Amino acid sequence: MAGEELIGRVQALSAELDRLGDPHAKRVAEEFGAAVLEMHGDGLERILGALDEGARRRLADDPLVGSLLLIHDLHPVPLEDRVQAGLDQVRPYMESHGGNVELLWIEDGVARLRLQGSCNGCGASASTLELAVEKALEETAPDLLGMEVEGAVAAGPEITGTALPMMGEQAANGNAPRALSEWIEVDGLEDVAPGALRVTDVEGKRLVVANVAGELLAYHDACAACGGELDDATLSEGVLTCPGCGRGFFLPRAGRSLDDERLQLDPVPLLRDRGAGARVALPA
Repeated sequence: MAGEELIGRVQALSAELDRLGDPHAKRVAEEFGAAVLEMHGDGLERILGALDEGARRRLADDPLVGSLLLIHDLHPVPLEDRVQAGLDQVRPYMESHGGNVELLWIEDGVARLRLQGSCNGCGASASTLELAVEKALEETAPDLLGMEVEGAVAAGPEITGTALPMMGEQAANGNAPRALSEWIEVDGLEDVAPGALRVTDVEGKRLVVANVAGELLAYHDACAACGGELDDATLSEGVLTCPGCGRGFFLPRAGRSLDDERLQLDPVPLLRDRGAGARVALPA
């Protein structure tokens, strides 16, 4: 059984345990589970003690093993380092919208972040950019309890010292802004050479992916001026030119039109993995 299936099975069994009507049976099952968990934790700690730092970090890179190490507070990579790694993954996306993100500090499991820059007229709202950050952190630092955001990247009221729970808590409270789907693997993007474009289908949505100076940027496959598809668009020095109406959009400035600031391509969060792969997140 794959790691994600195992995690899902454990969650399903935990939910069934909560529904048990017999208090004695429920207590025994909970104590049994806790004892098994403690035994596994002791075993994992002994295994890690016999390995060098490099081996421990390689094991922690595995999603299933990393989850187990977090459960037992045995993860070899400090929380701050894992938060920085998540921010490094999403930073190219932030920069493509004229902004950046900085970790100020972590206290009591809550990360204080500063969103920098300006993205006036940006098609992606500040909340969408924040959610892209949250999703990256959910993968690299799932034990993070929340984040506080200082500053705003998009136009609108500045967000100062706003405490945001992580994605799962937002969804549970029904307070999540424009939700993003889970990160979706997209094959073949490692083959997109600098200065090249590729149109790809991701769960029924057509995206155009551009490699601008080594950074992959993704947008919905529709011209902001004429609505036409961008299959035959050209890309030169960061400018994508629509084959239908000839309008040019400067991708390093979040896909804004060169001659009309009101027009802008619709961006999609894209993260490059440490390997060769890439993932995107679409609105749910």
